[in-house]
Amino acid sequence: MRVVIAEDSVLLREGLARLLADGGIETVAAVSDGSALEAAVREHDPDLAIVDVRMPPTHTDEGLRAALRVREARPDFPILVLSQYVEERYAGDLIGKAVGYLLKERVADVAEFLEAVRQVAAGGTVIDPEVVVQLLSRQRRGAPLDTLSPREREVLALMAEGRSNTAIAARLVVTEGAVEKHISGIFAKLALGPAPEDHRRVLAVLTYLGR
Repeated sequence: MRVVIAEDSVLLREGLARLLADGGIETVAAVSDGSALEAAVREHDPDLAIVDVRMPPTHTDEGLRAALRVREARPDFPILVLSQYVEERYAGDLIGKAVGYLLKERVADVAEFLEAVRQVAAGGTVIDPEVVVQLLSRQRRGAPLDTLSPREREVLALMAEGRSNTAIAARLVVTEGAVEKHISGIFAKLALGPAPEDHRRVLAVLTYLGR
């Protein structure tokens, strides 16, 4: 696997590259701003970009905006966003296929971080539980989510973390059949009928996150 890192902190940038190398993942470019990220993706055609939210010149949201521009040019390109805080303004726009959004504190758990890198690079979605909680807090009362049962909310929260049905069943100590039943109920209550052009699981998560 070949990765581009966009992080303005030299220490964290080098630390991430070392963690990735120890996990057998090659860093083909390590840059410090959004423009350099876009150029590195074009030049190296990596399998994944790991992007910090706040980078020069203003250290506000340059990294996120650069990530969104990369996604506009390459909609399926895998991106793992790292942030010190939950950036609600853009988080919903990034969440979908082949995207990860983790708080930097998760990097301390090396195994969890490397698993997130591999899962996102493979086309999956990994969302930090704290991101889910904060985005969910924006939901207005009376929204379709209010019709979900407590168990359905638990299942949808785990779906939003990128968990498979098997993983959800193990976490909740229920059968996979029960999980499938809950997911069917979620789809029905969120008015997500079968459609060949839509991915209902992703749409349900986006609804959950208040997009």
